Amino acid sequence: MEQYTNRKFIIGAIILLVGFVFTIQLFRLQVISSTYKLSAESNTRRMEIVYPARGLLYDRNGVLIADNLPSYDLKIAPYELEAFDSLQLCKILGIDMETLRNGIRRVKRSAAERFNPFIKQLSPEVYGTLKEKQWMFPGFYFSTRTLREYRRDFAAHLLGYVGEVDSTVIKADGYYELGDYYGVSGVESTYEQYLRGVKGRKYKLIDVHGREQGSYNEGRYDTDAEVGHDLTLTIDAELQAYGELLMDGYKGSIVAIQPKTGEILTFVSAPGYKPSLLVGRDREANYRMLRNDTVNPLFNYAIQAQYPPGSTFKPVTGMIALQEGVATERTIYYCNLGYHARGVYQRCHSHPSPLDFIHSLETSCNAYFSNLFRLTIENRRYPDVATAYSHWRQYILNLGFADPLGVDLPYEKGGFIPKPDYFDRYFGAGRWYGLTILSMAIGQGEVLTTPIQNANMAAVIANRGYFYVPHIVKKIAGVDTIDSKYTTPMLSNIDTIYFAPVIEGMRLAVNSPSGTAYWVRHPEVVICGKTGTAENPHGPAHSVFIAFAPKDDPQIAISVYVEHGVWGARYAAPIASLMIEKYLTGTIAPERKGIEQRMLDGNLLYKEHETTN
Repeated sequence: MEQYTNRKFIIGAIILLVGFVFTIQLFRLQVISSTYKLSAESNTRRMEIVYPARGLLYDRNGVLIADNLPSYDLKIAPYELEAFDSLQLCKILGIDMETLRNGIRRVKRSAAERFNPFIKQLSPEVYGTLKEKQWMFPGFYFSTRTLREYRRDFAAHLLGYVGEVDSTVIKADGYYELGDYYGVSGVESTYEQYLRGVKGRKYKLIDVHGREQGSYNEGRYDTDAEVGHDLTLTIDAELQAYGELLMDGYKGSIVAIQPKTGEILTFVSAPGYKPSLLVGRDREANYRMLRNDTVNPLFNYAIQAQYPPGSTFKPVTGMIALQEGVATERTIYYCNLGYHARGVYQRCHSHPSPLDFIHSLETSCNAYFSNLFRLTIENRRYPDVATAYSHWRQYILNLGFADPLGVDLPYEKGGFIPKPDYFDRYFGAGRWYGLTILSMAIGQGEVLTTPIQNANMAAVIANRGYFYVPHIVKKIAGVDTIDSKYTTPMLSNIDTIYFAPVIEGMRLAVNSPSGTAYWVRHPEVVICGKTGTAENPHGPAHSVFIAFAPKDDPQIAISVYVEHGVWGARYAAPIASLMIEKYLTGTIAPERKGIEQRMLDGNLLYKEHETTN
């Protein structure tokens, strides 16, 4: 009996001890520790992302190009949903009942979908109406962000556009979440990490009806968003607008560079589109429209189009020949309407003959540069043609051809300057010579360049032997310097002295009555230029022109390419001369208004291409 009495006391003691332990634990959890308190409160608080405004975009003169407008997304918090007047909500939003049901199912099915807006980019009117009645729709709340607004609705290929992230972007950069936006193309893409800023977080207390009751814990856990860095671009807004006006009705490009810095003054790809088309709720529909347009307005002709440079390549052929010592500026050749040798004929137009180096550039003599190219490629100082060609090709690469230049825009393509083994495969090793690839002398055959490379070549000549990698951004607010690759000069391996005769020949090409671009000369500004007619197997030849000005203190180097423009002096040269005049003088002289009007009246894009003058 005593045994059972002792057991009773022991069991009672154990029960008392367990009760005491539970009491202490409850006291600790409910009074001392805030863990469960926070857990309970999490059912009545909501974390909202605060999206920063993107950095603003200015031109080189401080003209505002792109800023921001507020935009409102409607989101769903499924754990806060209660019965609501669905018909009234659909009426306010302008949607049907099925859309509403699908949206609710989506966020209930996937936790990740809660970050995605149910309705994106509400108009201010709809936002205002719904905001007043938000208490009637528990579980629906707003997320505020900004959208681009363009003060100057131009330069779409340069500026780029902003779109919604996908899984690939999220996987590559942990900064992003579903529903975020990022720069897809142009400057918006290249400088995304500067422009996007830093997201903030706000924690709100929510009552049982889904209404905000203020900040959680007096905002102790909130973080502020940091606005993105403003960018000062290198372009001149007025010159950009003028360039797009001149190119309306044409397919091609204008690229203008400040030779002494590599800053891009104008970047026109035509046909283009207004960047505002890719902003707002109609962005996807507008993108499909642009993508399906037969004139291909989304294609960036300035950095992605690959063309034969035509006769604009002759200064390069000439400089290399001078550097290699196979000719001097006093070397003379005859031209009998072309170059004839061992069954090969490279035709030429009628002009005075014979010619020296400078006057061959003035008149753009095919025969002269065919002679120089053959002497260079078959130079006996090298053991074989392939070795001589490799040296010639290295000069070309040092002038900024073949590989992409590295402009601060995405999707830049390079040109094409074949390696020796390309010809070995095509003709057989040791079975090709200067005559075999003679068309490369005048920028035809296998040679392909991009418009920005042509503009860069004009800058190299203007600088007498060096260039800076062309770039779009001049300054980043809050950052001391831009990438050093844009401030480091790139040297050619051609001596400075060999640029002087090239520059004089280009001066005569524009300012001498025998020059190929004489009709676009300016009465006060000395323009140095070179015309090009690039053969095209699909129709009329393309019109090409490179130039820089003024001759003795170059401030602008330019390339203009007009597809199906027939010859260089017809469209590309006058457009380039007008751009130069506009930049240097701020206006177009009365005596040159006729040239301007002729370019404005031209239309090669929407009608059959002309084949005669």
